[in-house]
Amino acid sequence: METKENKIVKYQKIGFGRVLKFLIPSIIGVLLLMTPFKNPEGGSTVAVSVISKAINAGINSVIPIHYIAIFCITVSTLLAIIYKIAKPAFIENVKILKDLSNITPFWLFARILGCIIGYMTILKVGPEIIWSDGTGGLILFELIGGLLTIFLVAGFILPFLTEFGLLEYVGIFLSKVMRPVFKLPGRAAVDCVASWIGDGTIGVALTNKQYEEGNYTEKEASVIATTFSAVSITFCLVVLENIGMVDYFGKFYLTVGVAGIVAAFLAPRIPPLSLKKDTRLREPENKNEEAIPEGYTRGQWALQLAVNKAEKNLDIKNFLKSGFETVLSLWIGVTPIIMAAGTLALVLSEATPIFTYLGMPFLPILNLLKVPEAVEASKTMVVGFADMVVPSILAQEGITSEMTKFIVGATSVTQLIYMSETGAVILGSNLPVNLPDLFIIFLERTLITLPVVVIFAHIFF
Repeated sequence: METKENKIVKYQKIGFGRVLKFLIPSIIGVLLLMTPFKNPEGGSTVAVSVISKAINAGINSVIPIHYIAIFCITVSTLLAIIYKIAKPAFIENVKILKDLSNITPFWLFARILGCIIGYMTILKVGPEIIWSDGTGGLILFELIGGLLTIFLVAGFILPFLTEFGLLEYVGIFLSKVMRPVFKLPGRAAVDCVASWIGDGTIGVALTNKQYEEGNYTEKEASVIATTFSAVSITFCLVVLENIGMVDYFGKFYLTVGVAGIVAAFLAPRIPPLSLKKDTRLREPENKNEEAIPEGYTRGQWALQLAVNKAEKNLDIKNFLKSGFETVLSLWIGVTPIIMAAGTLALVLSEATPIFTYLGMPFLPILNLLKVPEAVEASKTMVVGFADMVVPSILAQEGITSEMTKFIVGATSVTQLIYMSETGAVILGSNLPVNLPDLFIIFLERTLITLPVVVIFAHIFF
C-alpha cells in the first residue's frame, strides 16, 4: 500500500500570475544584494552598499552615528540587566524584547563590558590603549557606524531573498552539488554568493535567520557561517590597495576562490565543525524540500516550493514587522559584542606580542614552502584574527617581496574569521559557534589555505 509520503502526485501547472509572486521580489533581492555594478568612484559595488552609505551620510549630517551606536549598546545592556533582575512585564510579554534580553551570564558580562568600553572610547577616559584610534576608536567610530546602516538596509532587503522562494528554488538545483561535496543544503549557495558579492556580515545575518527558522541544522549553520560567509569583492580590493597590488586582482581572486573551495571541502570534516549536532532549533516549513516527489520534475518541484513560500509572505504588515525585528535584533544583540570582542582583539594585537608568538609555529611551514621574508610573514599569520586589514598593513610596512605580500594578502582573506567584524557578528547571533570554535577554525583555515595560496604565488611570481 502506498503511504501519503510516497504516492505519486500529479503536477498541476502554475499560472504566470502566481509565478510573478515569487519572481518579482526575488529579482529585487538579487538586484539589490547580489548584483555588482561599476562604482563611479572606481571598482565595483552593490546597491545595498550604496544605499547603506547614503543613509550613513544622511544620519551623520544630523547626528554622529556613533551616538546611535552607543545608544544601542546602552539599551542592549540595560534590557539584559533589568530582565535578569526583575523580569518586568514590558519585556516578558513582548517576544522580540524577551529574546534579546533573556541571555546567559556570559553574554550579559560581554554586553556590560562592551558598554563600558563604548563609554570609555566616546569619552576618552581610562587607559588610552582601550580608546585609541587603532583599538576602541576604530571599532566605534569607523566600524560599528557602517554596520548599523548595513544591518538597517539588509534587514529589510534580506527578506526578498529569504521569504519569497528564491532559496527554495535555487536549493533544489544546487543540492546535487552542495550535498555530496560540502554536506550542505542547496540553499546555502545563496548565503555564499550574498557574502561574496555584498558583505560577509550579510551572509552571517542570512545564515542566522535561516537557522532560527529551522532551515539549517546546528552543523549546517556553523559550517555556512564560518566557511561560506565569504569576504566581499570590495574588501578584497581594500586588501590589494593596502599591499599595492590592485593590478593583480584577477590572479588574487582566482587564488582566493580555489583556496576557499578547498577549505570549504576540508574544514567541515574535522573538529570542531564535524562535532556539531545535526539538530534544529525548530522544524522547518518544508522538512524534505530537496526530496522530489514522484510526478514532478526537478524544475516543477522547485517552482512549486518557491510559489508556495512566496504566497505565504505577501502580507506587507508581516514583511515590515519581520524586517523591523531583524534590524532590532542586530542593533541590540550584536553591537555591544562587536564593541567588546573587536576592541579586546585589537588591544591584544597592539599592546602585546601574543600574535607574534602565535605566528612562530608558521615559520617552519613558510620556510618549507620557500616563502621569501618568512620571519616577517609569520608575524601576520594570526594577527588577522583580530582584524583582517591588519596583515595587509603589516605586509606593506615590513615586507618588500611582492610574492610574500601577495601570500599575506590572499591568506588573510581566506582566513575569513576576524573579531573586529564577522567573528563578533557570529558571536552576537544565535549561531551555535563560540569563541574557542572561531579561533580553532581560523587556525585550521590558515593551515589549509596557506599551501594553496603559496602554490599559486609560486606560479604567478
